[in-house]
Amino acid sequence: MEVSVYNIKGEDTGKKVTLDESVFGIEPNDHVIYLAVKHYLAAQRQGTAKSKERSEISGSTRKLGRQKGAAGARRGDINSPLLVGGARVFGPKPRDYRFKLNKKVNALARKSALSYKVREDALVILEDFTLEAPKTKDFISIVNNLKVSDKKVLLVLPETDKNVILSARNIQSANVTIASNLNTYNVLNAGVLLVTEKSLGMITSILNK
Repeated sequence: MEVSVYNIKGEDTGKKVTLDESVFGIEPNDHVIYLAVKHYLAAQRQGTAKSKERSEISGSTRKLGRQKGAAGARRGDINSPLLVGGARVFGPKPRDYRFKLNKKVNALARKSALSYKVREDALVILEDFTLEAPKTKDFISIVNNLKVSDKKVLLVLPETDKNVILSARNIQSANVTIASNLNTYNVLNAGVLLVTEKSLGMITSILNK
């Protein structure tokens, strides 16, 4: 599949690039996309929630009432979970929510997400560029020129470009990443994907390993 290459002025350069069908033209697999997004979001969780259990509460262990005949629960001491200020039963403990996801599953999820973007006509190939200085105004101009200012934009660069990243930092609907860090969640979360020529080659190479 051939697509046109645009420059940062929004003009068609006349160049064409071929999208690899094995990366951008597969039948998307919704289940692996679900797994990849779940994997990404689980890794973002702090996992620091903690509540005190019965043995951790400071309080008297004196039994408050007799065992039988009070017409109520056998609640024991003041630390009982049945009482206000008592412990919590099976409360949360600090834990790591991350789980293992096979490399091939992760790669298939990214291919599926990219294929969805191509189907939705939400993939724009840009001529390689750089900015002389970090200016938010320059990045806004690029987005306006490409007529995608009303969408959430994800720009994919081949490598870290400080000027471009700083230029997009203050724009709420824009995000910048590098090809090697591209993940399923970021692709799906973007309304439109702006990919430079060099980044396109890197993405294809990474996902076809």
